[in-house]
Amino acid sequence: MLPSGRKADDSTDKRLRTQNILIVDDDPVIRSSLKTFLENHNYKVCEAGSVKEAVKQDLSAFSAIVSNLKLPGGKGTDIIKLVPEVPVIITSAQASLRSAVETMKLGAADYIARPFDFDELKATIHELTGNQQLHTDVEMLGRCNAVSSLKKQLGKVAPTDTNVLIDGESGTGKELVARKIHFLSGRAERQMISLNCAAIPDALIESELFGHEKGAFSGATSDRVGLVEAADGSTLFLDEIGELPLSAQARLLRVLQEGEVRRVGSGETRQVSVRLIASTHRNLQALVNDDAFREDLYYRLNVVKLSLPPLRDRGQDVIFLAKHFLATIAERHGKPKLRFSESAVRCIRAYAWPGNIRELQNAIQRAVILCEGKTIREELLALEPEQKPSIPIAEDVDHKVSLEDYFVNFVLENQDRMTETEIAQKLGISRKALWQRRQKLGIPREKSKNG
Repeated sequence: MLPSGRKADDSTDKRLRTQNILIVDDDPVIRSSLKTFLENHNYKVCEAGSVKEAVKQDLSAFSAIVSNLKLPGGKGTDIIKLVPEVPVIITSAQASLRSAVETMKLGAADYIARPFDFDELKATIHELTGNQQLHTDVEMLGRCNAVSSLKKQLGKVAPTDTNVLIDGESGTGKELVARKIHFLSGRAERQMISLNCAAIPDALIESELFGHEKGAFSGATSDRVGLVEAADGSTLFLDEIGELPLSAQARLLRVLQEGEVRRVGSGETRQVSVRLIASTHRNLQALVNDDAFREDLYYRLNVVKLSLPPLRDRGQDVIFLAKHFLATIAERHGKPKLRFSESAVRCIRAYAWPGNIRELQNAIQRAVILCEGKTIREELLALEPEQKPSIPIAEDVDHKVSLEDYFVNFVLENQDRMTETEIAQKLGISRKALWQRRQKLGIPREKSKNG
């Protein structure tokens, strides 16, 4: 390992554990009072008066962002797409149902009317940052050979500027590995820019990535900086790059080959220095063979390939992680003495975990919430093939299960005749939320021209 590797790793782990909150508000009185309140509850707080001020900081280093909806020179929701891995809580003095729905569709973690109750806001932040820290800390834990090898590779690859391709099933921690690489790199002081390629409609993704000039297309009422330019001097993380349209692949290849980007509708190019980290759960070589992915781009991406093992191939790690999840989640819900029954341990060990670590976390969180005693029994994990609990549960939880059933049935019945955008509109959610729920419920959609 490099002499500086241990030091960088320690500082990064400390940084990830710190509960950093960013407050974005043009009212200095609100910023100051909220900052004082949160600092009294052991949060570290930074401030910004606008989106322009906010993006000068490493947004990915924050555990959560609290932003007013209306800000000078932009909206609080503009922050969401810049850092999709960090929960953004939007507040608004002109709160309405329509505004709330639109904000949540854009990916906000929560929407709170102003004036807000500080204790209520603190509870929301605690819930969001608690889940995020659990997700961040646990996915890099493990004792199996594959995880040990991965950690060694990270120590060697991260300090370089080489492109990295991360592959692995959904829920194995690809985004966490990308963030770890960025934090251990020489670009760590700059914000890592992230984009889930599966969450943006094909017609908009080039503008999102490369920006556009005013008048480039209908609706382009002003110039816009793309995410590639925003990542100049930093790291660009493209999640699910196998979903990137061929036209956008050609533009991305130019960025990697020539170090320059051209906005949609512009004849001028701009020089950029971007390190690319890409992830996929699909076989890119197979996509190349099917002419669905550019071979030259594939070779540019595949300089260093990191493969994340599925949870079912990690041996005793599944029990190690399950106990860690249980301790953390139980503490958060005020049930610190919970333990697994012997049958629950056997069930966890035998289950295939198709949703990997994300599914393990969700199963244990559900079990902790439903548990009325001191022991997590097998049935509380709800890991039967039907994925339904075999015991009576509270009415609100039963309603949640029925909503998931409705979602699955609606998607499966309509996906052959409707686009993803149409399905999302019918369900009243964003394409990003649709994609995330597909992954969670194990019904991903194969890429198609109608996607």
